[in-house]
Formats: sequence, C-alpha cells, structure tokens
Amino acid sequence: MIGNRLGGRYDIEKKIGEGGMAVVYRARDILLNRTVAVKILRSQFGNDDDFITRFHREAQAAASLSHPHVVNIYDIGQEDDVYYIVMEYVEGETLKEYINEMAPLDVREAVNIAIQICDALDHAHQNHLIHRDIKPHNIMINKNGKIKVTDFGIARAVSAATITHTGSVLGSVHYFSPEQAKGVMTNAKSDLYSMGVVLYEMLTGQLPFSGDSPISVALKHLQEPYIHPRQLRPEIPQSLENVIIRALAKDPIYRYESAHEMLDDLKTCLSPERRNEPEYVLPEKYQQDDADITRVIPAIKPEMLGRRSWEDDTVPGPRGVPLDVKNNQGEEEDDPDEHRERHRKGLIKKGVIWAVGIGLFLLLSIVGSYYAMSLLNVPNVTVPAVEHLPVDQARKALEAQQLVAQITEQNDPTAQPGTVIKQTPAAKMQVKQKTVVQLLVSKGKQQTAMANYIGKKQSDIQSELSSYKKVTVDEVTNDQKDPGTILDQQPAPGQQIVPSDTELHLTISKGQDTVTMPNLIGLTQDEMQAKMDSLGLTANVKQVQSYQKQGIVIQQSYGAGKQLTKNSTVDVQVSAGMPQEARKTKVPVEVYLNPGEQADIEIRLTDATTSNETVEKTTINQSTRFDVTCVVSPTQNAIIQVFKNGAQMDQKIVKYTDIQ
Repeated sequence: MIGNRLGGRYDIEKKIGEGGMAVVYRARDILLNRTVAVKILRSQFGNDDDFITRFHREAQAAASLSHPHVVNIYDIGQEDDVYYIVMEYVEGETLKEYINEMAPLDVREAVNIAIQICDALDHAHQNHLIHRDIKPHNIMINKNGKIKVTDFGIARAVSAATITHTGSVLGSVHYFSPEQAKGVMTNAKSDLYSMGVVLYEMLTGQLPFSGDSPISVALKHLQEPYIHPRQLRPEIPQSLENVIIRALAKDPIYRYESAHEMLDDLKTCLSPERRNEPEYVLPEKYQQDDADITRVIPAIKPEMLGRRSWEDDTVPGPRGVPLDVKNNQGEEEDDPDEHRERHRKGLIKKGVIWAVGIGLFLLLSIVGSYYAMSLLNVPNVTVPAVEHLPVDQARKALEAQQLVAQITEQNDPTAQPGTVIKQTPAAKMQVKQKTVVQLLVSKGKQQTAMANYIGKKQSDIQSELSSYKKVTVDEVTNDQKDPGTILDQQPAPGQQIVPSDTELHLTISKGQDTVTMPNLIGLTQDEMQAKMDSLGLTANVKQVQSYQKQGIVIQQSYGAGKQLTKNSTVDVQVSAGMPQEARKTKVPVEVYLNPGEQADIEIRLTDATTSNETVEKTTINQSTRFDVTCVVSPTQNAIIQVFKNGAQMDQKIVKYTDIQ
C-alpha cells in the first residue's frame, strides 16, 4: 500500500498503526498540500455490503462533528475493493502509551485530560452520536499536550458487523460498561462508564477490573466491586474519587445524567472547598436476583431449536379414525381394535423413553451440582508480602500460595528496576486461591533517547549539558569545522539513557592547528628563518635601510603572542644597513665623584636607532669616563642622559651638524 495513491490525491507514505478493523497510514493530500491519516478497512469488512452501507452512514455522521478535541474526518472513499476514511493527522502518542510510560499521572494532569475527553463526549452526545468504544487507545495526545478523541461513530457500524459474523461484542472488555457486557442496548451513559475506567487508570496506573479471560472481566463489570482509588493512592481527593464512583455505577440510572454534568463536576472537583467532601454513596447496592448476576444467557439462534418430525407419528384423524385407514372406494380398511393396540404400545414406548431421559437428566444435574460446588469451595490463603522483592522472587512467593501474579510496569526513580513497588491485595489479606494479585513493578528511572549534539556548537547547548551527571570534553584539530563545533559524542545519539546517571563525553573541534607567533625583533635573518621553519610559518622577507645593524630583524607583521594557523605567511623587515646620510660617532661622557664616594650610574640613549635605551648601567667608586656610540641623522639628534643613584645629573645633545 505504501507508495500508492488513493482517490487520485492521497499518497500513502508510512504505516502508523493497525487494529482489528483497519490499518492506519500517514499520507499526503496533494490537492490541499497537507498531511492526513488514512484508515483502510480490512478485507473481511469490505466484502459485507450491509456493513459498508452502515459504515458510510456512521462515518458521515461523525464527519459532522467539529470540535477541538475530536479528530476531524475529511473524506470517505472507495477504490476497487479498498474502502478508506481520511482523517486529521495527529502527531503524538495515544493516551494508553502515555499511561504506560507515566502512570500514575499527576492528579491535576489526569483531571485536565478527563475534562478535554468529556468536552468531546458532550459535543458528540448533543449531536446524537455515541462513541461506544472509549478507551485510551482511541485517545491521542498531540505534541502540545492537547487531547484528540478518534473513531467517533465507527464503533456502532463495526459492532453490528462483528456481532453478525462472530457473535462477540466489540471493544476492549476492560473498558466495557455493564450493559455492553450483557450485549443489551447502549446509550450515552455507556460512554460515561468507560470514561470513568479511563480516569481510574490514569490516577492509579491500573484497571478497576482484570482477569484471565475476556468473559471473566466482563462478569466483574457486571457483579463485582472494584478497589476504590484512594485505597491505592491516598493523596487522591475524595471529591475526585466521587466522580469515579458515580461514573462507574453498574446501573446506568445512578450515573451522571450527561457528559455535560460529568464535565461540570470535573471542573470543580479540585477546588479547595470540595477536596474533603464526604464519600459519595450510591443509593442502591444493586441487589439483584442470583440468576441475574451469575449467569450470562446467550441469544437463542434458530439452529439451536429442535425440529419435530410429525410425519413419523401416527396421528389420529377426525372422529378417531387413523389417517392411514384406506377409503371406502373398494379398498380394504384396517381393524379398529388392531389400530388401538398399536397406538397403546406406542404410548408405552414413549413413556419409557421419557422416564429414562428424565432420570438421566436428574442424575447429570446432581453430578454437575456436586462438581460446581467443589469448584466454588475454594480455600482461603494469606497474601504474602512481596513489596520490594525482585519480581521473579515475588512471583514464586505468590505461586507457592496458589495465587496468580499480574504484572504492570512503571518508571520509579527510587526503586531498582525489576522490583515490586506495590501489591494489590495488600500483604496478610485473606483471599481465595487463584486470586489475581496485581504487582506494580519498577522499570527504574525514566529513560529517554540520547540527544544528537553532533554538528552543534558547545556554547549553544550549554544549558542542556547541566542535566547530565558529568560532561567531559576533548578538543582536536579539524580543518573542516569551526572551533567549538561538536564532532562526536558518547553515548551515541538515540541510545536510551537516564540523563542524571549519564557521563557525556564530547569531542570538539578547535579548528585548524595553530602556533604562537614568536618575537623576531633583534634576531639575525638566519636566526629568524630557523625559528619560522620550526613553527611551520613562512617568512616574507623585505630588506629596508635602517639605522640598525645590517641583517637584523627590525619589524614583523604579527606581534609576539598572536595565534596563527600553520603555513601562515608573516611579513618580516630586515635591516639593509644605515642610509648614507646617517652619521655615527662616539661621545665621551665624564662622571665625577668625590673622594671616597660610591654611586649607581645609568646612561640612556635616544638616537636614530633607538629610543630611551639603557646603554650603560654600573656602580662606580671613583670618577669614570664612558664612551657612548650614537647615530644621528638630519632629522634625529642623539640625546645622552646620565643618572646618578636614580636622579638625572647630566644630559648631552649631539646634533647632525656637530659631526664632520
């Protein structure tokens, strides 16, 4: 089916679900350029003309609904032997999936979800449309947390077809109303009962009734009480439990009158003035005749009725004349006495047969009653304490008492995976052998799929990294990715993890390989070239005249300490010697001391080659002469400053014109 086009406009893209009635695909409506869901009926329904007529009628009725919490039906169609419905595509998950993952839900969240479902039911009921199959599987939660109820009206069409073909009742038996379990006429109140079961499951994480077979569950809906939610979860307000008690009344007369009434009750059940209201007590405890509550009587089908063969009996005619006596038209007639004798023997034979039959019936009834009593006389046992035990050990402990374990899993951050969090019935309770004990088993902390950080900048995900137990980083050279880009991660994207227990390791690009620019000023050209080669840098050398010694580096295009990528080019200026107009000379500097005096002497030079450079620094204890070499130019005089013990004591200025 994937890749086909239905109705000339719906391109089937992907299978997204299936059930007993249909397979659901994601498709693209090429006419309106939107994503839709296409439900394609299974072949056994497509071959039933009565069903197709009924299905079209109900789907058209459902298509008339327009409500924010109802999945819209856009189109109904047929192509060859394929019948399909086109519906609104809801991107999200079913409420059943959400319950399995998160139950028990927060009280306010559960009430909010129930309000949205009841709002949808109220709209449908006011439009004379009953769902008949309300269950978490038919309720979607989109990615924004909004509730959408699907399959309105379709249940009625499928119900009739299913009963016709198989004699069974449609739907999930765990969410049946008692009247559905009986197979009698249902109405809007059946949807409210199913709504009560859904609310019970959201709040407790378990169903009010369960059993080994659909029949046993249906019987419990009819005749057994359920464990009240507050016994399983005491923090549930009494006002909210009262909503469930009223919705799950076995007799529809004691349920809410309408979805609108239940909706109003849900909207106020968490208000402070109602939270501690008295427990709602049903006016009647359903006192019924035993035959009413312990038997399920199937419909009598024509083939179950016996057919009497009147032709084999000899039936007296009018005035006692046998029908097989020949007429008076010249034919011989039987003797009446002989006929009466035969009739008497026939009656005796039938009497013996009836007596033997009645005797056998009574004998079988006695044996059956004895066997039934032996089955009903089940001994009591004490429920063992299995909370906090590993589930296998808990199961063995229950089996030792001839009890049946039913497992429900739930995330729990405080309990080790595979251990029992809660048991129902509680430990030390007296129950019958073969009783089902509900075990709520921990799946450990909530796991989630590891996010994909590859290709992102570390600075952009800094806030997300705080959710992990530890984050380590390796930086590697990479010529293709900008610095800070994440190249690899462990755990890998998509792997199931518990973030608070996970150590995340990131490999991050630090860009191209870099080197630190050295100081080249003052080095000879050969020394400069050797250093540049060792760092993988290229020197673009330019000879310029200067007052520095020939062959000395006097300038570089990047300052010392600058980070450069390998193979970068650096412009370097090397002295080609002094210009012709430069004049070099030695200037004598006399420093005089008094006899016995000692002083720290510093001489500083500013000329055409340097600025404020210390050319002499020493300690003397007698008068001393220093020769200072300087270079002057037409635009730059030489200034010689003499400092004694830190204080300037003399200064000489040598002009260009002073030197011959």
